[in-house]
Amino acid sequence: MIKVVKFGGSSLADACQFKKVYDIIKSESERRYVVPSAPGKRFKDDIKVTDMLYDCYAKVSKGADFADAFKPIKERYNQIIADLKLDLSLEDEFSKIKTCFEARAGRDYAASRGEYLNGIVLANYLGFEFVDAADVIFFTENGSYDSQKTMDKLSKRLEGVEYAVIPGFYGSTPNDTIKTFSRGGSDITGSIVASAVSADMYENWTDVSGFLIADPRIIEDPRPITAITYKELRELSYMGAGVLHEDAIFPVRKAGIPINIRNTNAPEDAGTMIVESTSQKPEFTITGIAGKTGFAVVNIEKDLMNSELGFGRRVLEVFEKNGISFEHMPSGIDTMSVIVHLEEFAKKEQEIIAGLHRNVHPDSVEIESDLALIAVVGRGMKSNRGTAGRIFAALAHSHVNVKMIDQGSSELNIIIGVQEDDFKKATKAIYDIFVTHRL
Repeated sequence: MIKVVKFGGSSLADACQFKKVYDIIKSESERRYVVPSAPGKRFKDDIKVTDMLYDCYAKVSKGADFADAFKPIKERYNQIIADLKLDLSLEDEFSKIKTCFEARAGRDYAASRGEYLNGIVLANYLGFEFVDAADVIFFTENGSYDSQKTMDKLSKRLEGVEYAVIPGFYGSTPNDTIKTFSRGGSDITGSIVASAVSADMYENWTDVSGFLIADPRIIEDPRPITAITYKELRELSYMGAGVLHEDAIFPVRKAGIPINIRNTNAPEDAGTMIVESTSQKPEFTITGIAGKTGFAVVNIEKDLMNSELGFGRRVLEVFEKNGISFEHMPSGIDTMSVIVHLEEFAKKEQEIIAGLHRNVHPDSVEIESDLALIAVVGRGMKSNRGTAGRIFAALAHSHVNVKMIDQGSSELNIIIGVQEDDFKKATKAIYDIFVTHRL
């Protein structure tokens, strides 16, 4: 059995956390390939190493002296090395980084050095081989991830390597320039490595014991999710649920590799299993609730619009020409609503209104702002009648006015639009009706 294990920044913030990681990896010989993040926060007001590197390079870009900004970065790693009593020096690496900074190696290069240095330290501590991600993770000239080249090179490089550490977050372009994934991209690296070595399991270790049914900032002590499908996770991630970078799903999903979200600080917890499909029945009708604020809805009214061929296409053409993507588009016989991100839309709202009048000659166009969207997701919804009715009953009981509803044909999720002021109240009402009152 082969396991690929990824550890987040909080799991590798200091020597104490490194020791926990060591114990986890060494407790199972199947944990063969390790993907580390850069050191994260050790306490609430601490600064992540990646942010320190960004700040350092910002000074370089302005032509300012960066020695004082680089000093605490060196101290952070040297402290970890000293506390772990390792026979290791990073002085040559620090000198090389300084030289590359002065040569303006790029912001991505600067950010990637946190994972790079942490990878060297962790490989030394574990006694594993260090494999630089720049040699095995590739991007095209335009900055897109090069899946084919990566899979070919990575699988060959790790063939015959029993245990290895591969830093997360970055790779290289054809001209050997360092390129990073978006923040949280170490999740993606772990997923890529798991796919390349045909792993049986991809363990993603962080500071929480898996996914929770709802946001703990809204719901006090929400119930954990023991198992979730890729489709469910995609819906929840899109609507703001954190823990795992949503792009990390695709490489392992394609290979049929399950993901296990685990807690470095509570390794005895089973965490959340993310799978393609499962016969395991969910404990509750819903799997999870997630939501976002900051939306606007453009309501378009026109008598007999349903009989106008190409009406919807002409409406969306206006948004496309103005560079605005839409989130949802519920419609009726004589009405169509287009839901967009308010921040983007506000800059172009008058051009869009004028464009709609030119393109489709509506009877009226009205805009409502301060809209929140809540996704109620669950594979159990399909086999349980009356789910939507229970949601609306709960919201009515809590005096929440529903502004919009949209449900996909898969019956996997229901999207509800409410006023931003009602967002937390609505989330709590939905959680209570499906979870609290079932316990």
